Amino acid sequence: MNIFAAFEARIGEALETLTRAGTLPEGLDRARVVVEPPRDPSHGDLATNAALVLAKEARTNPKALAEALAADLRTDPRVTEASVAGPGFINLRLDPALYGEVVRAALRDGDAYGRGARVPGGVNVEYVSANPTGPMHVGHGRGAVFGDALANLLVAAGRDVTREYYINDAGAQVDVLARSAFLRYREALGETVTIPEGLYPGDYLVPVGKALKAEYGETLRDKPESEWLPLVRDFAISRMMDRIREDLAAIGIHHDVFFSERTLQGGGNGGAVAALIADLREKGLVYEGRLPPPKGQLPEDWEDREQTLFRATAFGDDIDRPLLKSDGSFTYFASDIAYHRSKVERGAVELIDVLGADHGGYVKRMQAAVKAVSDGKAALDVKLCQLVRLLRGGEPVKMSKRAGEFVTLREVIDEVGRDPVRFMMLYRKNDATLDFDLAKVVEQSKDNPVFYVQYAHARAASVFRQAREAFPDLDLSPAALARADLSGLTDSGELDMMRLIAQVPRVIEAAAAAHEPHRLAFHLYELASAFHSFWNKGKDLPQLRFVNQTDRKSTKARLALVAALKGVVASNLGILGVGAPDEMR
Repeated sequence: MNIFAAFEARIGEALETLTRAGTLPEGLDRARVVVEPPRDPSHGDLATNAALVLAKEARTNPKALAEALAADLRTDPRVTEASVAGPGFINLRLDPALYGEVVRAALRDGDAYGRGARVPGGVNVEYVSANPTGPMHVGHGRGAVFGDALANLLVAAGRDVTREYYINDAGAQVDVLARSAFLRYREALGETVTIPEGLYPGDYLVPVGKALKAEYGETLRDKPESEWLPLVRDFAISRMMDRIREDLAAIGIHHDVFFSERTLQGGGNGGAVAALIADLREKGLVYEGRLPPPKGQLPEDWEDREQTLFRATAFGDDIDRPLLKSDGSFTYFASDIAYHRSKVERGAVELIDVLGADHGGYVKRMQAAVKAVSDGKAALDVKLCQLVRLLRGGEPVKMSKRAGEFVTLREVIDEVGRDPVRFMMLYRKNDATLDFDLAKVVEQSKDNPVFYVQYAHARAASVFRQAREAFPDLDLSPAALARADLSGLTDSGELDMMRLIAQVPRVIEAAAAAHEPHRLAFHLYELASAFHSFWNKGKDLPQLRFVNQTDRKSTKARLALVAALKGVVASNLGILGVGAPDEMR
């Protein structure tokens, strides 16, 4: 049950009535009409901007249009008050009985409550895609959690989602990995080695060296690099990807597709990348030319020579982009275009790339590329995740000895647990820097959002344990509670909880549309806060306690409300990939 969608439809009917009466012209664009909670809850339950956004096109006064719409809405039995505010906003108060129906819907639908109807068209969410040259660090973890929660959120909104990891296994960095692993192999054979500058120094490659020894014995030691490097490279990439998969599993992340960059250049004649360039050339989107020197600092990929260029400016980019390096090899951008074309060919009409903040310059060129390879039928959204500052009690955490240059994600998961990592990575918008304090995320206080939300679920579970003791014969199944008389739920605290439960379908829909899972985390905190506030209210006012041994009717009604809230908290924590414990340790 989505009361916001229901009243969008109801306002549409009111607009049709005004159109038939000649008050409004035909064909008004209603795309910007929204129904949402008012910014100030004291103004009512719902607010709409319909009059404000339609008045100019209708060539009428917005306040007069708002008055006409409000008059129509006052005839709706679900509306107890419709008032016009400011230049033309309409605020609605609803019959509390409607919120009782929301509670029943939440009990009846269970985990499906708030979920959207299926939307055609595939969505490809690419996230993590860390180079297979070392263990994942905390920064990777933020993008991993964000991408995974976003994929879950899109599924909840009715989308068909593919979760994808792009393995960067074709660049110079994997040759550096191979040479670094080979030194650890020689170390495993008993040699004393020094890791020179430019190779990976972390101890995480020690097990890879030992595994190479177990696999190949001493047979690689005296081979020329041209022979051992491809063997060691494949072996090391495989071992590092195994480790990355294990670390991702520890945080509850599993991808549908692991796509190898090397496959784009296989198959002879340059593979998919060469075929892409040929296709773009045939469309007139590739030409030979020179790029003017860009303003400011020169980017690494700019060269003052005639180059093979993609007409990125034809699709909204600032400059055209090179596809071949001076040595004739493909640029990273060329491979990236071919990769994104593969996503489109596999059925994606919406592409989402989750990247680190240092990829800001990547956005326009790839959006241009996706428009080109899909003939405008697919769109790309790039979500940039800002840095994570790792603290302990307000002080910066020292680097990991094993990783060499950073603290690994697995170290953080092992210390504080999966749930705090996931929730706190989502409790701030992705494009804002995140301070992650290892001490604060395990505190049991209101100041720790993940504890506060999980504690609401645990407290709700404790309410049912009390209820079973007080009323052992009471049927506490969702179906039975949905039949309870909810007309007595009129306290402001009860109505606050019901309003927030009613907002869940809209929050899921809006967060999925905006690609912003933090909205769901914020809403869960609001739900928890409303529940804890009413719990505390019952301490002072016994008649408001959830379980009242002298009042079976009110107890059953409040248990219905608690069950609905408990279910919503659990299912929406599930979207974020966070557990919903029945007890807190």
